[in-house]
Parts: sequence; C-alpha cells; structure tokens
Amino acid sequence: MAKTVNVWLDGHHVEVPDTMTIIEAADKYGVHIPRLCYHPDLPPTANCGVCVVEVSGNPTPKRACCTPVAEGMKITTNSNKLRSYRKTLTEMILSHHDVKCPTCSANNKCELQSLANNLGVNPDALPNIMPNTPIDDSSLSIVRDVTKCIACGRCVTVCNEVQTVYALTFSDRGIHAHIDTAFSNGIANSPCVNCGQCTVYCPTGALRERNDLDGVWEAILDPTKHVVVQEAPAIRVSLAEEFGMELGTVTAKKMYAALRKIGFDAIMDTNFTADLTILEEGTECVTKLKSGSKRPLITSCSPGWIKFMETYYPDLADCVSTAKSPMSMFGVLAKTYYTQEHGLDPANIVSVAIMPCTAKKFEAARPELRDSGYQDTDFVLTTREFIRMIKEAGIDFKEIKEEDADEGMSFYTGAGTIFGATGGVMEAAIRSAYTLVTGEELEAIDIMAVRGLKGVKEATIPVPGFGDLRVVVAHGLSNARIVMDKIREGLATTGESPWHFVEIMACPGGCVGGGGQPYGNNMAMRARRGEGLYKEDRNLPIRKSHHNPEVTRIYERFLGSPNSPLAVKLLHTHYFERSVNTGQIIKEATHKHH
Repeated sequence: MAKTVNVWLDGHHVEVPDTMTIIEAADKYGVHIPRLCYHPDLPPTANCGVCVVEVSGNPTPKRACCTPVAEGMKITTNSNKLRSYRKTLTEMILSHHDVKCPTCSANNKCELQSLANNLGVNPDALPNIMPNTPIDDSSLSIVRDVTKCIACGRCVTVCNEVQTVYALTFSDRGIHAHIDTAFSNGIANSPCVNCGQCTVYCPTGALRERNDLDGVWEAILDPTKHVVVQEAPAIRVSLAEEFGMELGTVTAKKMYAALRKIGFDAIMDTNFTADLTILEEGTECVTKLKSGSKRPLITSCSPGWIKFMETYYPDLADCVSTAKSPMSMFGVLAKTYYTQEHGLDPANIVSVAIMPCTAKKFEAARPELRDSGYQDTDFVLTTREFIRMIKEAGIDFKEIKEEDADEGMSFYTGAGTIFGATGGVMEAAIRSAYTLVTGEELEAIDIMAVRGLKGVKEATIPVPGFGDLRVVVAHGLSNARIVMDKIREGLATTGESPWHFVEIMACPGGCVGGGGQPYGNNMAMRARRGEGLYKEDRNLPIRKSHHNPEVTRIYERFLGSPNSPLAVKLLHTHYFERSVNTGQIIKEATHKHH
C-alpha cells in the first residue's frame, strides 16, 4: 500500500503517494512541467529530456517523468537554468524537424509546436539537418513521415506494450537511432493492424491517417453522384470538444445539419446498422448457445481486432461472428436496399462513412466486402478529417441549428448508440439475446458489470431456460491477448471456453478512443465521451435493438429475417489467416455460412 510523503514543489508543501513520479505529483497539484515524450496513459520512456527539474542535493537535473518522489524532496520546476536547458533541447529537436507547420496535419495540435511557442524558441536558431527520408504511404490507413518524427518513442510504446502488435521499433544506435517499421518494409508490409493508436499518441504530425477528403469533396460536387453518409456512434460525442463545447456533449443533430450543409445527398446513421448488427449477431449467438457448442462467439465489429485475430489467432477464427461491422452492413445496404427503395442506380451511389477509426479505411478496401456488386463503402473519413471538412466548409458548428437525419436508415435505439463505448456491444447484445432465448423482455437493462475502463471485464447473466450466460469484455489488444489465450487454453485442455460470448475492441476505451479521434486523446477524455453515449442511451425512447421500427421494416421489406439466406449473403463475411511478419493474407481461415 502506498505511503504518503511530504514534498516541496517550487516552495509549496504538498502530500503525495510515494508511488508517484515528480511529473505526476506536479500534475496533481496543477504545476505544469514541460514535456514531449511523456504521456499519462503510457509508461515513461525518458527520451526527450524536456521535463528536467532541479532536486535539492542533486548536482544535475532529474527527468521528472521517471524520477519517483521521496520524503522531504525539494523540487524546482522553473529556473533560468531549466528554461535555458529546455530551450536548447527544443532548438536541437527542431533542427532535425520539418517545420512547415501551416501545412502539417497536426498544426495547432502539435505538442512540439506548442512547446516551442511557450518557450519562445526560434525554429531557425540552429541549421536544419532534417532527414531526407521518403514518406511511407504504403498503408491504406496510416501515413508515416519521418521528417516530423522526434523519436520520442510513444508510438513504439503504445504499439508494443498497449497493443502488443510490434509493428514499430527503434532501429540503429546513437545519433543514427530512429523509429522504423518491423523489418523496414513499410507499414503495409508489417504486422500493423491499422488501429491508429500510434497517430493518437504521436505528439507531432509524424503519424497520421491517410487523407481521403479530396475524393469525398469530388463526389459531393459531382452532380451525377448520389452521396450517402453514415456516422459512427462515437462521432456524436467527439465533435463538441473541437468546437468550444463541453467534452462528451451529444451533438448528433448538429452533426446532421453540418453534413447537409456540406452537401451530402442523404444523411443516415451507423447507429441504425448497429441495431441491425445486434439482431444478426444475437441470432448467431443464440443459435450457437442452443446447439450446445463449447466454443464462444466473439464480436466482429472492430476492424483492428479482426486483423489482429487473423494475424495472431487464425485458429480461433471460427469463434468470431461472421456478422459484418455496422459500417459494412450499412455500405452494402446503401447499394441494395436503399437504391431499391428510392429507384436509384447503385453505380451512381457513393457511400461515405465517418468513423473514429483509421482501421475502417482498411476494412472498406477489403476485397470480400463487395456483396452489393460494388465496393460497399467508397470512402472512410476519420473524426479528425470530418472536423477539417466542417472547418473547410466555413460552418460554425457550435451555433448551427439542429436538424434531423433522413428517414430510412437512421433511426436508432439506446443499444445502438452505446456501441461506441467498451462493453456497449455486449450490453446491447444481452438486451436482445435475452428476449431471443426466453421470449421475454429483460427488465434490468443497465448492465454495469461490462461498463467502465477496466481492461478485462467479466459478468454472469442468468437466462431462464439456458442457465448462466458467461460473458467477457476486453479493450486494447494486450487485453484481447489475455482473453484469447485463455480461450485457446480452455479449448485445448477442457474442450470448453471460459465464456459463451466475448466482446473485443482494438482501441482502449472502445471506439470513443479510436485511432481517428481528435488529437489530445487520453483515457480520461475517452471516459467522458463514453459517459455521453450512456447518457444518450438513458434518454432515448427505445433502448433495445429488436424494437427499432426501421430495423423491423428492413426485415419485412427486404431481408426476411435475421440470418436469412439474403441476410447472410449481404450482412455476413469470412476471415483469413495472415503472416505475423508482414500482415499479408496466407489463406482463408473461414467461409461465409449459408
């Protein structure tokens, strides 16, 4: 158990746990120590040296990010010596950096830019010896620009320790040390699963999403194209913070209004197909439960998780739901059901998805997701790209009047909206699966055991006529490994999984913490966004997916029933086995079920 120690911060006495570092103690009491490589969500790497402080009795400055507090410690965070030291360090970093800030994707969000401005650093103080390294744009999701890399190591830490993907690494030594992809083959030929957590934690613009804005603008301005847009649950709680509104505020109707003003022809909502996913996946789960299968059903809506599974756990691919993600269900329906209902030519439909996720760009390009006869989803924009689009269009998002989405594929329930938070898919599925098994409605629908930011969350749900339904939720791929290893072990030793139903999201916090979310993302912000989704769930008139009237209508008019032959053809998919070295396909791991 942590003990409390007495520490003096710039002459002020404070009491802090002895488990804290100096920078954590300073943050707790509102004393900001400049930093670059440090991030509160990640283990410290102590690479940059910017966070140095003076500690009485020590002849040299100490790095605040990795120095623990101690009883009686007297710390100086601001002095002429420290300011000079930090300024010189920042000048040296800038001398190896591409300082074309106005054209950088991280402009005004860059931590190096902010640090230099705060310290009054002249970017031309030292000759620029920026590395002459080509941009790595081999990936469908992520672009890496070494000329903007400051070798802080955050991306390596999050990729290797938080996500356990091992796509990024430090290469070479001394002054030649730099960050590279595994085997130096580019992101596309590495184990990268496109989760984009590296872009979230990068303090500069060295890692960013592939920009698809030009293609979307071109489609919008083409009078021969009918552009349909969908927005993921997490988007509606991630825009407010960028436009001077309270973090986590639900802005769905402002979002619809902005999209209409931008020029999209049909404003729909991914939450609708989140509800549809619950009916497809829930029916699949109930069928598996009733069959007495000892193998679990695992959710399939996180594309980073799916590629991770294909790379590291292809032997368990048959445990993963064949249901497509809500985005991909929407994409195929936009070019089949929607065109049929409105008498449109699917060849003229451009389907755009706004997602909190960089991996969705990879998902949209998967060759098997063409069940409409076309590429089901034409473009994916991240939250960051959508924010830029709103600004490019000159829209005052904070003041824009609210509007409704268009009818047909936009109505959603509370179950659909909580998809954006870790545990939300599980909770939504239980609300409907209970009814599918028992024929009765679940009364206690707030399933608190699967909510929150604990990495692995287990729960047991009593289901009359079945018994105890054992479920588990994991977010972040290191936690996914824990769960998958236990499933693999259980099947190998006892022939039975520890759980019946499993939710896995690649990104910590779920989609609210996705790799395409606004810069400055951290776990505290992810929690606030998640709270916004749960608040919307509580306030919606319908909170169970099987009561969504638009979902009922699409089954009656088009699909027939959940898991019907047409539903399986359009709304389900199959998986591959991939190389752990390159991420490339080796062979099919499963087949689509009919």
